[in-house]
Amino acid sequence: MRFKKELDYVHLSKYFYIISIAITIVGLVFLATLGLNYSVDFKAGSNVDVALSKNITLEELKPALNELSVSHEPTITLGENRVNIRYDEVLDEDQDEALKAVISKLDDQASFEINTVDTEMAKELARNAIYAVLISCLGIIIYVSIRFEWRFALAAIVALIHDAFIVVAFFSIFRLEVDLTFIIAVLTIIGYSINDTIVIFDRIRENLRFGKQKTYEDLKTLVNKSVAQTLMRSLYTAFTVFVAAFFLLVLGGESIKMFSLAMVIGLLFGAYSSIFIASPLWLVLKKRQKTAVKNSPAKV
Repeated sequence: MRFKKELDYVHLSKYFYIISIAITIVGLVFLATLGLNYSVDFKAGSNVDVALSKNITLEELKPALNELSVSHEPTITLGENRVNIRYDEVLDEDQDEALKAVISKLDDQASFEINTVDTEMAKELARNAIYAVLISCLGIIIYVSIRFEWRFALAAIVALIHDAFIVVAFFSIFRLEVDLTFIIAVLTIIGYSINDTIVIFDRIRENLRFGKQKTYEDLKTLVNKSVAQTLMRSLYTAFTVFVAAFFLLVLGGESIKMFSLAMVIGLLFGAYSSIFIASPLWLVLKKRQKTAVKNSPAKV
């Protein structure tokens, strides 16, 4: 399958800008009002994963859990032969044993996995997650600035922030749980996104060397040509990883579902950000440079 090189990708980018801006505004509203639904990884509490030999209804489970001496109501998620119970407080050893006892009355073959995070550990995990994302973005800025010019670096980082924020906004809007695997997914998305962006930028730089671009229209034609030349590679790469992430989402266990979902969303939006956001943004910055040079007073 081949795409026509005369297709105006720069013109089409206007529609993708509108989509991205709309999602960004909605995401900001939800983040400002509701924030993120943090897992135990990022706030103190206990997370209990129970594997069952049969299905248990919420009507059976709630009265059993009410027998425990716990001050906060737990968040309960039921699945196929599985239940997840999350407390916003750290359960002590006696409470752990009491919890196992009441659930074992409903299913004597139940197996338990209890993860507890205290306040200091939760703060440290959250802090390290933020550092990981910021350091990775800083490293990308430095790398792209050295390999290309600063306009490429700025366009690339805007596209990366766009991809990461879209995933964060999606999780905030639909109140999906944010845990450590979510952070890993965001870092992975950033890696794939910058790879696609650099491939297109490399082709733009290569075409700049052999062309004589005097006007904005010349640059626009060059960007469209560069995108067309690298489009199939970008799509094949994104599609291959998307298929793997999609089947992990459908067939994988509960522990990697949020990772897989974040990857699926990030890959979908990352696939078009390199083409319809990063490249046109570089063109806008380059146009301003040419305009500034044109309007600058001549030296005598």
